[in-house]
Amino acid sequence: MSLALRLSLAVVAAILALPCAAFATHTPLRSRNLWATINICDTPNHADTIGVRGSMPGTGRHGERMYMRIQVEYFDQAAQDFTLVSEELGRRGDGKGVWIVLDPIDGSINAKRGLPFCSLSVAVAEGGTMADVVFAYVYDFGTGEEWTAERGGGAKLNGAPLDGEGPKERIEILALEATRTDRVAQHTPALVDLAYRLRIFGSLAISLCHLADGRVDAVCSLKPARSVDIAAAQLLVRERGLAIDLPERPPFGSAPLDLEGRSRVVAAGTAELCRSLAAALG
Repeated sequence: MSLALRLSLAVVAAILALPCAAFATHTPLRSRNLWATINICDTPNHADTIGVRGSMPGTGRHGERMYMRIQVEYFDQAAQDFTLVSEELGRRGDGKGVWIVLDPIDGSINAKRGLPFCSLSVAVAEGGTMADVVFAYVYDFGTGEEWTAERGGGAKLNGAPLDGEGPKERIEILALEATRTDRVAQHTPALVDLAYRLRIFGSLAISLCHLADGRVDAVCSLKPARSVDIAAAQLLVRERGLAIDLPERPPFGSAPLDLEGRSRVVAAGTAELCRSLAAALG
């Protein structure tokens, strides 16, 4: 099947047993079956179908071990020619065919504690680098928002094009990720002259989606980011014409789709702002 047909992937996400009431009351997640199923298929007539199921059972109570399990199902023989990159399974496949970069729960600590900032992230690529990502899907479990992007086809929120006002030229709101207390204490003093306010969501994918919609003006991770964290959301950022960089390992487009964290990520409305943020982080 041609790559052109793969660009028209139909993505359907069914979010089952999501304890929205727990989010609303700020209590721990109580469902033992928090999971999501993504059916990625080619058209017409579903010639190739790949099913990817991410599962995170558990109540989220103190002392209970949380874990994730990924189950890859082959619904059609033709669908076996693909490579999967997942935090839980590592890399499966020999690099041929379509690449799928999957993070079933970005923001797992938030999910465990009942905080409404966690997401499902799926990127589909025609090769093994960031520049090869052709389709992106991010589902925000807290808001129910579906963020999608197609390379060369723009970015969308709940099916509607993201074409509103983007991030501001001066950073009013900066979203920080990988925010262990010592990292925040170390890096935030240098950001005082660059950003007026800080926000910490706990999901890098969600933060980048918010940048794409102009809800925040810049995003920084305080530790090296992995492809599973950013492969999908970065396409929304780039399709909006915004800037994103891995300052310790440029260029961004050449970054491998693997599980190694090589560089912190910075993203903003312009490349100049990205450079300023990277310099401030040191």
